[in-house]
Amino acid sequence: MSIVTLTANPSLDRTLALPGALERGAVARLGASHTEPGGKGVNVSRAVAAAGADVVSVLPAADDDPIVRALQALGLRLATVPVTDAVRTNYTLTEPDGTTTKLNEPGARLDDDVRAALLAAVVEHSVSARWVALCGSLPPGTPLDWYADLVRAVRSSGAKIAVDTSEAPLLALLAAGPDAAPDLLKPNTDELAQLAGVPEEVVVSDPEAALAAVATLHARGVDAVLLTLGADGALLSTADGGLFSARPPRITVRSTVGAGDCSLAGYLLADLAGASPADRLRSAVAYGSASASLPGSAVPTPDQVDLTAVQVTPGYPRSTAPQQDPTPHATPVAAAGRDAR
Repeated sequence: MSIVTLTANPSLDRTLALPGALERGAVARLGASHTEPGGKGVNVSRAVAAAGADVVSVLPAADDDPIVRALQALGLRLATVPVTDAVRTNYTLTEPDGTTTKLNEPGARLDDDVRAALLAAVVEHSVSARWVALCGSLPPGTPLDWYADLVRAVRSSGAKIAVDTSEAPLLALLAAGPDAAPDLLKPNTDELAQLAGVPEEVVVSDPEAALAAVATLHARGVDAVLLTLGADGALLSTADGGLFSARPPRITVRSTVGAGDCSLAGYLLADLAGASPADRLRSAVAYGSASASLPGSAVPTPDQVDLTAVQVTPGYPRSTAPQQDPTPHATPVAAAGRDAR
């Protein structure tokens, strides 16, 4: 069975390498730069395809748009809905220590007909899919509750539904009722704090507050919550009471762009393989860490993913103190980082 991804606001991701720390107002002589097809759902698709699994990418784009040509060159299966505007370009400035600065264009507006065609394409391909992943920001002018409409439309196909979004679309989705709740939600601490209505510092510093916030998501109908915790890795909570935490390996961070998308891909790939919840979490963190060790928005291949380097334990992480490591720039990295949507 396949995975279907929807990227309503795709992008061409332009990565520019800075020679040192970003200095506002100064002139920087850039190093190597490259452009890759992006958007959160597209990144999930690229990682899934790199692992040899079947995936269909649904997105709005003209047949001759550069993102379509780039994805076709990668061999991805596409279900595109034609639009007249070019796909947006997002810019990432990377510093030698792995710090990234994102400059994202808003994207083109989608009219009612395009949104209806995208929904129809997702529903059509979901019939033969195990997972449908709805990912990223919504284009300007899109109704904030559109993800809820998509979840309801896909539900009858029998496919499981994962959502990775933030801010107003995330709040609207969880406010739409249990029939719009996804099977998997992948928030980071900032997004969980938004849902709980508390400052992010509370979620980060108080495990009881974090778990209480996660419990409210289960109460709203979400079956599994994959919560990323910065340098402390990630947490997987399931509605049946399962709770696991995972610590990422130390890596040399090159770019966190797309790490969260690869984390979601790792989770879905493990589920396709019949893995246990603990091993799905292990795969998610391993894929996210592998992505962060690569430049730009590159996605890892399976031989670059080290499952054995991820420590998974029952319960909430016991310590938030980072372990010492003498390697320059080596740091524990969240499975999902803070991908801009």
